[in-house]
Amino acid sequence: MLELVKAVGIGLVVLLPLANPLTTVALFLGLSGNMNTQERHRQSRQASINVFIIMMVAWYAGQVVMNTFGISIPGLRIAGGLIVAFIGFRMLFPKEKPHEIPEAKSKSEELARDSGANIAFVPLAMPSTAGPGTIAMIISTASTVHHTTEFPHWVLVVGPPVTFLCVSLILWGCLRGSGAVMRIVGKGGIDAISRVMGFLLVCMGVQFVINGVLDIIQHYPGHV
Repeated sequence: MLELVKAVGIGLVVLLPLANPLTTVALFLGLSGNMNTQERHRQSRQASINVFIIMMVAWYAGQVVMNTFGISIPGLRIAGGLIVAFIGFRMLFPKEKPHEIPEAKSKSEELARDSGANIAFVPLAMPSTAGPGTIAMIISTASTVHHTTEFPHWVLVVGPPVTFLCVSLILWGCLRGSGAVMRIVGKGGIDAISRVMGFLLVCMGVQFVINGVLDIIQHYPGHV
């Protein structure tokens, strides 16, 4: 059981900076201004379910996609590292607010025409929470985790769904209490936390690239 707790903890440490629920809270508040409480709760619940489904699909279908397109693990690590580092730089030096991303702008226009428009999938679930960086991280981990001997097999089977469920529940809790979160943390607090997470993502992305390059050197020494 301790191994499962450790695995889920590592998964949350890796995924939460990418998912960044607080940024999604700011986006949610910006888009749900005309919704009543019941509709906000429904959108929060649906967004969390969507995030869980996206992560599960990325975990179980990622290897199939890699095999289909002939993508190697080192290539995926380098590509995923570049994406994660790029997202980290954008969080460190933001040029636009969460509600100014193209998907949010499009949804704002749709909400202006129809107050009952659904915002649970776009942009709350994707790309705000389960965006390209999160998906790349999940696929990369799914491709390498089965080769590790750090955890028992049953932990590798149970751990990922539990981790994704925890991320979804954290997002649901943040969205459900979005008003209280904003009052406690404030826009300045969210910005500061996002910058710290951005720095962590840059470091993680660079490390992924380093690992990918080392894999290439190790497995293809004659071609380097």
